[in-house]
Amino acid sequence: MKKAVFPGSFDPITNGHVDVITRALPLFDEIIIAIGSNADKKYMFTLEERMRFIQETFANEPKIKVTNYHGLTIDFCKEQNADFLLRGLRNPADFEFEKAIAHANRLVSGIETVFLLTAVDTSFISSSIVRDFIRNNGDYSLLVPKAVKK
Repeated sequence: MKKAVFPGSFDPITNGHVDVITRALPLFDEIIIAIGSNADKKYMFTLEERMRFIQETFANEPKIKVTNYHGLTIDFCKEQNADFLLRGLRNPADFEFEKAIAHANRLVSGIETVFLLTAVDTSFISSSIVRDFIRNNGDYSLLVPKAVKK
């Protein structure tokens, strides 16, 4: 079984995340969307809200599992028997950052990272941009799945 973990804070999930996950579905038997916790981050949405957004967005997709985790992502991958990490790349800066992590993860654990480029029409979207729109009462409806807009 080819199993991938797609880690992130998903605060909130965006249409960019949805694009990457949807295009990755044919590549894997299961994709675990794993919400990591980072003590240094202040989240706009609670863990429960973020999980609900993702679960509602992918309610009709049996290959997707949504959970949360603490600690190293590679340790979580081992616990889940996942041999792959899934990451989306929006730009060259994302690639440089993710490349170093991918090399370290493969060296330490043997876990491969699969990169998918975001689609052109979602490549500019980030959770931080969405949060800025929300904080300032802007229209963010075109940036996120329906579940976030409720």
